[in-house]
Amino acid sequence: MNADFISAIQELGKEKGIEPELLFQAVEEALVTAYKKNTGASQNVRVDMNKVTGEIHVYAQCTVVEGEPADANEISLEQAQEIDARYMVGDVVEIEVTPKNFGRIAAQNAKQVVVQRIREAERGQVYERFKGRANDIMTGIIQRMENKNVYIDLGKIEAVLTPNEQIPGEIYQYHDRMKVYVVEVKATTKGTQIMVSRTHPGLLKRLFELEVPEIHDGVVEIKSVAREPGMRSKIAVYTADSNVDPVGACVGQRGMRVQTIVNELRGEKIDIVKYSEDPAQYVANALSPARVISTSINEEEKICRVVVPDQQLSLAIGKEGQNARLAAKLTSWKIDIKSESQAAAEEAAAEEAAAEEAPVEEQE
Repeated sequence: MNADFISAIQELGKEKGIEPELLFQAVEEALVTAYKKNTGASQNVRVDMNKVTGEIHVYAQCTVVEGEPADANEISLEQAQEIDARYMVGDVVEIEVTPKNFGRIAAQNAKQVVVQRIREAERGQVYERFKGRANDIMTGIIQRMENKNVYIDLGKIEAVLTPNEQIPGEIYQYHDRMKVYVVEVKATTKGTQIMVSRTHPGLLKRLFELEVPEIHDGVVEIKSVAREPGMRSKIAVYTADSNVDPVGACVGQRGMRVQTIVNELRGEKIDIVKYSEDPAQYVANALSPARVISTSINEEEKICRVVVPDQQLSLAIGKEGQNARLAAKLTSWKIDIKSESQAAAEEAAAEEAAAEEAPVEEQE
């Protein structure tokens, strides 16, 4: 090896953000292995590499012993003192054993080791950079699609969007820019792997944090999120500040804030409802846009019975039960919805049954 190679290692280390000393140490370790492999020697050796000229020297390390040496890793006291009279039993004597053609062998091994160590270091740097981004939102560019997986460039690494995490019916085009939710960052033998999602409720929450300053600053809080990706979502928002309208803050002037999020989610409808500590009021709000006449709570069974106007029953239930299903998911309450006429009929039937039972009780 020569001075140019040494300079190249130093420059490469700086460029990749790796301490050159670590690369030199790796090269020296590799040269020890190369020496033993090429010479068949089993003795302990140390490689010394000049960090300026690139000159290499190999030294056998032998322990000084009394009497005859047991193997190549030992040297007798008499032999050691012939080299230097100051050696004592237990000292380590270094004897140069550099092969004549070792420079060429060293250069080949050094290049391989440097490349390998740089790859390992880069993998480590990528993991350190992204491991804190789990449960966060990132913007990437679609690079390719293979086996129904979508690969997204996040800068220095590709993330994988699996079919289960894709919005049903969403079309992915090469070089499209999109926001994704980072589900998991893990280190594997092949490098850092990042799994992302377009269906996770966290994506909706993070999008609102980006678009609504009041949420980002903590003035407005998202209490719950319920999603049926690509179709419809509901979020419950709350604020302790009486001067702030939490729903209005999320909708924005002329609906601009929420529309930006709808566009990012390719038209997914979003209902923003006001959170309440009162379960009855919370469920009524969650059934928006339907108007609720009355609610009754069964705490033991965690069921909320809701009465709505006759003409709004289908609106409260929603297409294929979607509105009621999302409201139940948002509030964590089972919801039983009745129209005004159904509730009145059930009440009349209950009163009639009670009236029929009354004379029987009197006769008894």
